[in-house]
Amino acid sequence: MDPTMALLVTSFNFAQTAVSSFKANNSMLVSSFPLSLQTTFSAQSSSLFTPKLVIYSMLTRCDEMRKARQLFDSMSERDIVSWNSMISGYAQGGYYEDCLKLHRLMLETCNLTPNAMTVISVLQACAQLKDLRYGMEVHQFVIENNIEMDISVCNSVIGLYAKCGSLDYARELFETMSEKDEITYGCLMTGYMIHGYVDQAMDLFREMNCPRLSTWNVLISGLVQNSRHEVALELVREMQSFGFRPNSVTLSSILPAFSHFSNLKGGKEVHAYAIRNSLDQNIYVATSVMDIYAKAGFLNGARQIFDQSREKSVVVWTAIIAAYAAHGDVKEAVILFEAMLNHGTQPDTVTFAVMLSACAHSGVVDQAWKIFSDMYAKYSIEPISEHYACMVGVLTRAGKLSDATEFISKIPLEPSPKAWGALLNGASVFGDVELGKFVFDHLSEIEPQNAGNYVLMANIYSQAGRWEEAKTVREKLVNVGIEKIPGGSWT
Repeated sequence: MDPTMALLVTSFNFAQTAVSSFKANNSMLVSSFPLSLQTTFSAQSSSLFTPKLVIYSMLTRCDEMRKARQLFDSMSERDIVSWNSMISGYAQGGYYEDCLKLHRLMLETCNLTPNAMTVISVLQACAQLKDLRYGMEVHQFVIENNIEMDISVCNSVIGLYAKCGSLDYARELFETMSEKDEITYGCLMTGYMIHGYVDQAMDLFREMNCPRLSTWNVLISGLVQNSRHEVALELVREMQSFGFRPNSVTLSSILPAFSHFSNLKGGKEVHAYAIRNSLDQNIYVATSVMDIYAKAGFLNGARQIFDQSREKSVVVWTAIIAAYAAHGDVKEAVILFEAMLNHGTQPDTVTFAVMLSACAHSGVVDQAWKIFSDMYAKYSIEPISEHYACMVGVLTRAGKLSDATEFISKIPLEPSPKAWGALLNGASVFGDVELGKFVFDHLSEIEPQNAGNYVLMANIYSQAGRWEEAKTVREKLVNVGIEKIPGGSWT
């Protein structure tokens, strides 16, 4: 028999045995797979098919991370491909902590040596978590184990250091690379933009020969995030002069610039371009246009985009809820929230923050408590500082200052300046001098440069006729080097 054919037959027999054994020992797990995977499992049980292919299928097509991990854990033998599939799945799916935990488990429990593919996934997770220490350990592992520093590994290392703020080291590695691609430049430019070094990012971009659309998009997005809105718009025009047509990433990156200027006409023009080029159903484009329309007061336009969206993900639902909430229509926001639940779409942390903010602005205390309580009880979502701050806002706006004070004292996290600020604002509105002084003293320690806190406290004293104390607070405002920004006009 031909040696290649013999190898295939051996592999075929091994696969049959492995799958039969797996199915026999894991029938309950297999029955819990989505129907498409159960069908695949049955149809391919007599072909070259092993559990690691199921893992890969689940990670790439079904996002069934928990079941994929169950399948991974049930494997009697795991090769490097199996480990890499699971580690990569965690990294690509945004489960960065799980990615690092599994990487540690790999190092501690098996005799396999991580390879370049492992390293790339783990470094991606480190970069997203901004875990520089662990990332440096991985980089050291690469050097000590002579893992080839090809362009993909180098890009991952540069991405880690750039995102974590070690820009000098990232640039040093960048300069030593004999071969660079678009990703190399993009990683370093992204790092510069994240940390506010806009000019350095622009200079690096100008060094490139014939940058691709993806690199133009990196720069445009970074400019908008750094509030260089006019420069971003100019760059889009320059990009078009070189023959590039904006894609969905370009549009979703530049649309916030129109929102910043409340430029409804510009937003409509971009929306029309998106429709002509079949980009209007992209959720990031759609939600960005909805945001522009809502901020410009064109709520009917935002609702029309929502109604016409074929794929109503949680992002799209949250965008339209936020639009109504921003206009003070908490009733419609609640109706949409309930419609989303009936639609079978699960809310996320942003959805809850939007709903609680809407309740805060409308003084709907009972509704806010129900939403806040349901977060963990019904949806297993742990409240974060933003949610606690919103609840403080709900209580203070309703005049329940003692309840708000008690609530903030029981927050399991360190209360954020935003939460304390909401309480100070409540003290200002209802003239509670003693509470205001207590909160102001605390805020002076955690954010001494926030001019708004000084202004609020001075106003609290003034409203109570305590002019000398108000004067003292205003003097502190000057002494710490803060200048209150005067009002302005476009006349």
